[in-house]
Amino acid sequence: MCGRFVSTTEPGDLVALLDVARWDPTEALAPSWNVAPTDPVPAVLERVDHDTGEVVRQLRPLRWGLVPSWAKDRSGAARMINARSETVDQKPAFRKAFAARRCVIPADGYYEWRPVPAADGRKAYKQPYYLSTGELMLMAGLYEFWRDASLPEDDPAAWLATATILTTDATDRAGRVHDRMPLTIARADLDGWLDPAHSDRADLHHLLHRPADGNIRVRAVPTAVNRVAENGPRLLAEAPDPLGLAD
Repeated sequence: MCGRFVSTTEPGDLVALLDVARWDPTEALAPSWNVAPTDPVPAVLERVDHDTGEVVRQLRPLRWGLVPSWAKDRSGAARMINARSETVDQKPAFRKAFAARRCVIPADGYYEWRPVPAADGRKAYKQPYYLSTGELMLMAGLYEFWRDASLPEDDPAAWLATATILTTDATDRAGRVHDRMPLTIARADLDGWLDPAHSDRADLHHLLHRPADGNIRVRAVPTAVNRVAENGPRLLAEAPDPLGLAD
C-alpha cells in the first residue's frame, strides 16, 4: 500500500509542468514531507466547465481517502486511501470513478515500513523506508464528490472532494520492503488518463505503470516519520538500515 508520501513541488511548478489551465493560488498546499491519510493532497484532474462545455485541466486539493458518492457518511475515508488496480474497475466504491473521474497526485516519493524484532535489549519497532525514483512521480488516482445531505446543496460545506491512489504488486527493490506499491502515469500518457471521456477499461489499465519499472531507490530514514505530526526535510535523512534493505 501507499500510506504516507512526500509532496514538496511548488504549485506554480506543477501548473507549468503538467499544462494546468486552472488553479486557485489561495488553495495552494504547503510542502509536506509526511502526507498522511485524510490530509489534503494536490491533484491534477480534468472537468467539464459548466459555462463553456470545454474540458479544463485543473490543479486542486483533494482529501486523501475516497468517500463514495453513495456513502452514508465520511467516516470510512481513512480506509480507502488505496485502490487495488487489479479490481478497481469492479469494486462498487471505485468503478464509476475509474470510468470517468481519474487524476494524478504528484509525489517526490513514499514511505513503507518493516518490523524490526526486539534484540539486544531494544524493543521491537517499525523501521521506515523512503522509496523514490529521483524524479516527480505522478501517482495514478481516482476522485469522488460526496454530499452531506444534512446541508443545503448550494452550501459549499456540503461537498467533500476525496481521492485514492491505485496500487499493484511490488517488484524488485520496492518488493523487498512491501508487497504493494503505487502506480504512476507517464507524462506522455497524461492526456489519455485524465480525459473524462476515455472509459475503455483495457486502454486505461495499459496506461498504468510501476514507477521506474519497479526498480525504485530505497533508503532507511529516521523513525520520526512514524509520527504524523512530524514534518520537514529532516525526515528524508539517511538512517542506519537494520534489515539491509536499502540500496
